[in-house]
Amino acid sequence: MAIPFTPIAVAAIRYGAVAAIAYAAARRARAQTVPPAAEAAMDRIPAGIRVGHAPGQMNATARWTRSIRLGTTGPGVEIDLGALARLRLRRIA
Repeated sequence: MAIPFTPIAVAAIRYGAVAAIAYAAARRARAQTVPPAAEAAMDRIPAGIRVGHAPGQMNATARWTRSIRLGTTGPGVEIDLGALARLRLRRIA
């Protein structure tokens, strides 16, 4: 029975392209310092997703925190993902 190599090759090319883009992005990334005010603002974001609006704009915040551990006493990592967003639409003449 023949093995269909076309689906396997398509998947390999797709994953290879994603890996190449990630590698190129990592090589181009430059080290930056994070301003303390921005770090403090990200720490003040409440857990969950919040969407609100003010006159002329829409605001959104999101925070997700998880701890992942290998085994009960194994090494672990804490993931803290926070995002701030603002959308402003203005009519121009």
